[in-house]
Amino acid sequence: MSVQPMTVQPLTVPPSANRPSVPYLSLAPAAPATTPRAVRVLAALGDSTAVGLGDPVQGGAWRGFAVLLAEALGAELVNPSFTGARMADVRRAQLPAAVAAAPDAAVVFVGMNDTLRSDFDPARLQDDCAATVAALREAGAHVVLVRYHDHTRVFPLPAPLRRALRRRVEALNAATAAVVAGEPAGIAVLDLDLLPGGYERASWAVDRLHPSERGHRLLAAGLAALLADAGFAVPQPVSPECGGGREVTALHRAAWLVFKGVPWLVRRGRDLGPVIVTGLVGEQRVTGQG
Repeated sequence: MSVQPMTVQPLTVPPSANRPSVPYLSLAPAAPATTPRAVRVLAALGDSTAVGLGDPVQGGAWRGFAVLLAEALGAELVNPSFTGARMADVRRAQLPAAVAAAPDAAVVFVGMNDTLRSDFDPARLQDDCAATVAALREAGAHVVLVRYHDHTRVFPLPAPLRRALRRRVEALNAATAAVVAGEPAGIAVLDLDLLPGGYERASWAVDRLHPSERGHRLLAAGLAALLADAGFAVPQPVSPECGGGREVTALHRAAWLVFKGVPWLVRRGRDLGPVIVTGLVGEQRVTGQG
């Protein structure tokens, strides 16, 4: 299956008092036309997607967008990310290693694990994200953040859980937008909702929670496009053709559903139970008033 070429599409967030709106899938302000700079060190911070889950290679390891992007840039990769990480984990446990490496560019790919917990706090998440971005920029890195897609279009969920998750993702994206608006020099954001091919089944792994190899290649290509817009050299474009990964069969999908998928759904339903109940009560009140 062919992959659609990367295109730049504008989507703005509310402007702050001191700066204009920031387009997603491009850099604000635009980099001047100069000789492209090399990315010597690339840092990837985040959760299991940054680790590379969904893109298995021979031997049982994971590859993922960070490795693909580093190869495209010809850069050394520093990747302290780990599975299950939340925004606070990035700030506390991953940021020191990234800053110590003095990266030229850094991708922060985290937030979905926050939305799946009952103690979700958008204000605290925004503070942790802003502090992470500030520290990386102080270290000399060009930072790229992520705006999340509607994951309920990828992973089928019961209606109450679907509505709860959608509200959480909207709050997560609003926190990201606030951090972006607070950066007077501009910051790049990859909008997963606009990523060509991002909602196609082939872009998702067997669990539908992580990108497949194709999905990781889409992410790497989108990030490479943002860095090129920022004036960085991309000597080897990310290939859209899958290769080098481990084949995922129907048996793998069935085993995941039985042993991991259903237990995961039960855990998340239990954790978000109070959120769902609150949402249902609110909807009933609105219906009654209407």
